[in-house]
Amino acid sequence: MPSRARRLVDAACTLCDHWLEPTLRLCLDRFDKRLYEQAESSRNHLEQQRCFDSRNLAQQGRLAFMQSFAARLRDSFEEMGSVEDDEASQSLGMQSLTLLDRTEHELTAALDKLAARSEAHNGPMLSELSYRLAVLVGAPPLEGKDLPIGPQNLARILRVASEPMNLPIEHRLILLQVFEGSVGGALVSLYDGINAKLLADGILTQLRAFPAARPSHGPAHGAAPTPTPGTPAPAAAATSERSEPIAVLETLRDMLSRQRTAMAGPSPAAGGRTASPDELQTALSALQQHMIQVTDHTSRELRSAQRLHEELLLQLNTGLPAGTPHMQLSTEQGDTVELVAMLFEQLAEQLHHGPDARALLGSLQLPLLRLAVTDRDFFNQREHPARQMLGKLAETVNDWLGGPDGDTDHQLLGKLSHLVERAQQEPPTAGLYTSLLADIEYHLGQLARKAQTTERRQIEAMQGRERLEQARHRADELMSERFAIASPRGLLRTLLERAWTDVLALNLLRHDEHSDAFRHQLRVTDQLLGQFPVTDPVLLRHEVETGLQQIGMPADEAEQVAQRLIGTDVSAPHAPVVTTLDVAAADSAAIEVPVIEVPVDDKPVEAASPEPTPAIAAIKPKPTAAPRTADVPSATDLAVRLKQRQRLGEHRGQEAQPTNAAVVPPLGLREARIHNRLRQLPFGSWFEFTDPATGETTQRKLAWFSPVSGNSLFVTRRGQRSDVMNLQELARAIASGRVREIPPQQENLLDRAWNALTNSLLRPASSPLPEARS
Repeated sequence: MPSRARRLVDAACTLCDHWLEPTLRLCLDRFDKRLYEQAESSRNHLEQQRCFDSRNLAQQGRLAFMQSFAARLRDSFEEMGSVEDDEASQSLGMQSLTLLDRTEHELTAALDKLAARSEAHNGPMLSELSYRLAVLVGAPPLEGKDLPIGPQNLARILRVASEPMNLPIEHRLILLQVFEGSVGGALVSLYDGINAKLLADGILTQLRAFPAARPSHGPAHGAAPTPTPGTPAPAAAATSERSEPIAVLETLRDMLSRQRTAMAGPSPAAGGRTASPDELQTALSALQQHMIQVTDHTSRELRSAQRLHEELLLQLNTGLPAGTPHMQLSTEQGDTVELVAMLFEQLAEQLHHGPDARALLGSLQLPLLRLAVTDRDFFNQREHPARQMLGKLAETVNDWLGGPDGDTDHQLLGKLSHLVERAQQEPPTAGLYTSLLADIEYHLGQLARKAQTTERRQIEAMQGRERLEQARHRADELMSERFAIASPRGLLRTLLERAWTDVLALNLLRHDEHSDAFRHQLRVTDQLLGQFPVTDPVLLRHEVETGLQQIGMPADEAEQVAQRLIGTDVSAPHAPVVTTLDVAAADSAAIEVPVIEVPVDDKPVEAASPEPTPAIAAIKPKPTAAPRTADVPSATDLAVRLKQRQRLGEHRGQEAQPTNAAVVPPLGLREARIHNRLRQLPFGSWFEFTDPATGETTQRKLAWFSPVSGNSLFVTRRGQRSDVMNLQELARAIASGRVREIPPQQENLLDRAWNALTNSLLRPASSPLPEARS
């Protein structure tokens, strides 16, 4: 390229690099959030795992994706105006036809639609760019994929750069949707910046592109639609020369004027000189510094519409020479001041948190007002960076400012306060709020990832308890079947009902019911009950001690239980020969069975003293470590210890729950309908709990519920465990009004504030109607 063309192309690439990094980072953050939302609302654990896997893949390939996108975009600038080889184009005709992959077709169709929508939205600026960039390389106007920053080429780069992440097709389609939402609105600033750079350097200064006329979908023959009575007619809709976005601000101003007329009649025209934009910015900056110095109560009063208007006039007329006409705000400036003040009032009413959230949000009012008086797009464009940043900040302080213990998260409050300070100190531009939005998205992504990790741990813990309860229930059934045949008493029954049932449940969790390991534990159980002959008492005692230690019983206590049930004093150096005894009969009859030791050498025979209720005599492989029978607690003491010992996986106070479950009354007709509705809800649904004593409400998320037992887990916004309820209990609470299901919000906090602002402007205009009827 010539030196001038090279310099301009490098300048365009630099602008692209500065625009691309925060835009792609915002896109990937939103993609991560979309995958998380889809995972938490999914009822299929396999689909949830696919979403989590895609999140990990996107996180690992994040940097490579951004670098590949930037490199390929710069290569597109280098290849501008290059002509394809004729042989390469002719070789396409010799290729064989193959069936089109369905995945390939879906992806191609989605990319084509994305490019078509973006081209239709940015037609005039793209047309100017195609001519100006073509002049640099001496080529015809660049169109389609030949235009480096055109939607078609960006879609192609997105497809190639996202290939290494190996995302499933459904998640790649989500990435395309997020890319269109994040990049589509920001392309205007990039196109405008490159056009301005080329225009300032004298490239086609007289070029003017005109958008093609779009077909009208209104009434035929150009007839204007008749406005509905009582509905404010948009000012911009009256003239076809005005574009659609301007109608938003004009409509709000028209509604505000109607409200003033309905409440106090037409306002008299104010005399004096109208403040210029620079003078208004100076007054707003001075008022902003003044609000930082006053108290919080005074600052809230100054932010109201009337006081803000008065303070601005005071700042505008401070220091004027005597006899100079007083400065006034223009009608549009005054309306903008009042509309911004009303918007922040509605936002404050939507917040759930206390003074910290409202003070943080209120500190952003004047910086945004400084932007709104000079940039109409703040009202007219929903994708304006300042509006997106305001909405994201409002949602963050409303949802995440509460700490894990119920207090304020001062770390998050400090980060958000730093961002608001930047907005107060730096000049109000769209680029500033794009940077602030990216920072908030980054902090919000970190909070969401921590909450997801915490919530996942809670769900896994609940699932583990659920499996343990099922295993314990099955172990109780198997033990009850054996008690129906042989009913032991005393220490043996206490052991089997509590500790040994936990041993069976633990083996059910680790192995299948039909596995050899679990069958072996049932064999040990039958040996303890006397239903199966004991061929190796030493091994039986070792199995009992090992099983008790698996459920957390200390080694010495497990040895004492096994010693009392199966063996006596084994400190003698000679191994005894033991006969098989009926353990159940011995325990139930509470007889004393003497242990007879048979010598294996020429030493004399010693008869052991009788001990109460040992059913089987055994030896320990290491006699020096075994306690003597005199040191072993009595059977009664050991039985008391077993009853006081916590069951496997239980906390204190949980054992009484199964006894109360039998007396729960059946659900009524309305409660049964609510219960059936709850079983069909997806994970991630939100509920509002009301405290009957204080009336305070808290929002909790249904993170998981079991279709088998009906137990449900509720977590806080940060993923911490809040409540564990059965779905039947939840149905009764909903029927009584203590719990309310929160429907999914289609609009964010800022959109609800806009709607509330519109309704407040319409309300005074319609209030005289009931008086007229009366």
